[in-house]
Amino acid sequence: MALNLDALEQRRCALQAELDGRKTQAERNRLGQFATPTQLARDVLAYGLELVPKTTPVRFLDPAIGTGSFYSALMSESAGRPVQSATGFEIDPHYGEPSKALWKGTPLNITLADFTQQAAPVHNAERATLLICNPPYVRHHHMNGAEKVRLQEAASTASNVELSGLAGLYCYFMALAHSWMSEGGVAGWLIPSEFMDVNYGRALKAYLLREVTLLHIHRFDPNDVQFDDALVSSAIVWFKKAKPLADHSVSFSYGGTMQAPTISKSLSVRDLERTDKWTRYPRQAVEAQHDGYRLGDLFAIKRGLATGDNAFFILEEDRVRDLKLPSQFLKPILPSTRYIKADEINADDSGVPLLEKRLFLLDCDLPEDEVERDYPSLWAYLQTGVDLVAARYLCRTRRHWYTQERRAASPIVCTYIGRSDHAGRPFRFLLNNTKATATNVYLCLYPQPLLARQLPLYPDALRSLWQGLNSISRETLLGNGRVYGGGMHKLEPKELANVPVDELAALVGLGVKRTPRQLELEEKMSA
Repeated sequence: MALNLDALEQRRCALQAELDGRKTQAERNRLGQFATPTQLARDVLAYGLELVPKTTPVRFLDPAIGTGSFYSALMSESAGRPVQSATGFEIDPHYGEPSKALWKGTPLNITLADFTQQAAPVHNAERATLLICNPPYVRHHHMNGAEKVRLQEAASTASNVELSGLAGLYCYFMALAHSWMSEGGVAGWLIPSEFMDVNYGRALKAYLLREVTLLHIHRFDPNDVQFDDALVSSAIVWFKKAKPLADHSVSFSYGGTMQAPTISKSLSVRDLERTDKWTRYPRQAVEAQHDGYRLGDLFAIKRGLATGDNAFFILEEDRVRDLKLPSQFLKPILPSTRYIKADEINADDSGVPLLEKRLFLLDCDLPEDEVERDYPSLWAYLQTGVDLVAARYLCRTRRHWYTQERRAASPIVCTYIGRSDHAGRPFRFLLNNTKATATNVYLCLYPQPLLARQLPLYPDALRSLWQGLNSISRETLLGNGRVYGGGMHKLEPKELANVPVDELAALVGLGVKRTPRQLELEEKMSA
């Protein structure tokens, strides 16, 4: 029988490859269709079966069954354990029709329909005791407004989950599947790990902590992408349909497999309730309550400017000279970090960075008739961008399509995308001693009024702060950011602003952080 099952799985894999080959990568990305590899599916099913009591009949459900990788794994891993029923839904006939033909004659019942619009069984005895799913990873911008409203209302009714309009389709699948699970039933969801870090994931995390008993979250090493064609970091989320006990603890594991992870840790629901970033676990300790300074108290953190078309608006020094562009419409701008070897950037007498690659941002606030009359060389260059560049969304929303956002040079800039497997620091803080602004490949740090008042009192304080920023542990920075497939990490402005920096505040004479009320009183007294 095992040989027959293996042969059937080989047929299924061949069918999957054939069907995938008939679609473009863009089509599959838009519909979130990423098939589960055989070994991963078997690992998931084996683990899930262990969570279902031996006395409980197995009623299997996969709301996004595709060609049936999880059902194939169920047949392989059940080891004689009877399966009372098996149900699958598939919205795309491209996969659903061949899948029905493949599994004809087996207990699997596949319905070609949108799972999110189906009515759950009324009786508990008909609901799933084992739900395993790799739901479609469809981003919110591929869903129209009416569809989001329908899904949000359905999710709220099914599981008390109030999802944001930024939530991906997989979040709705999880919320709606609640009604399909029997009391005490077990669910295993193979989903992107980003829900553990982003704002739209808060409602899903609240559901996992309050509406069901969260059992285990295993996060795969992001350097070991589970899907060759999806740039996401994956996690398996296991829970039981039952309200959690007050002292319940959750297993978090990372790397390796669920049965043999690289590292694991048990965390209380209480700790998880007060933690914004779950991907810090299990590799980091539970973050202590921090009431002191955070980086956002010292610096206003803003993404660098978006030009609308870097290739057109950012020019090398030789190109500027060849085009004879007027210097008053050119501002120095930092190149990407691959051209910046040292973490301190110095300038010439004009404030231009002393770098091998010297770039300038074209920025003119004059109306077209004045440019044409007074600056013929600039006018000639702008005409080369009228057809393509001026029509771009960002450019056409400006007063003049060639006018840039006003953005002063910031004394410190940070690279906000990095890799966890980088030998050094995943993020670099650069001391910018120039007049160069920066594009949106950087985060710009501008002193807040609180810090600005202290800087004149402490000579060389800015340098000390810069050095302190580069001394922040990689674990702290990675723990406050978010992770993607291939080990890529990102720090958004609000995430960087949340990093605790009491030590940095002390460098400029800031003691214990005062409350907003205390600061208000101090301001009045000083006035």
